[in-house]
Amino acid sequence: MTVKIQALHFNADKKLLAFAEERVEKLTLFYDGILNTEITLKLDKSEGVDNKIAEIKLHISGNDLFARKQCKSFEEAIDTSIDALKTQVTKHKEKVKGL
Repeated sequence: MTVKIQALHFNADKKLLAFAEERVEKLTLFYDGILNTEITLKLDKSEGVDNKIAEIKLHISGNDLFARKQCKSFEEAIDTSIDALKTQVTKHKEKVKGL
């Protein structure tokens, strides 16, 4: 699985990029049909505390799964996005098995 990470409006450090890639790689434990992944990390221009956004798109055969979360830190946003994608991947896997 290839992972493409894009940081908008800021420069992401190597620790954050490694963290994001490590978390996404764990999704293959739930479903091995993931072709590639796109992660977009954004800084929202708002004054609020929750101004870090993580968008993760999984490309799987015949479908794309997407999660977008906004939190206080990028790590938290990535983790909550991954949790949402775990649910989506599990549902997709059950749907494919049922066919």
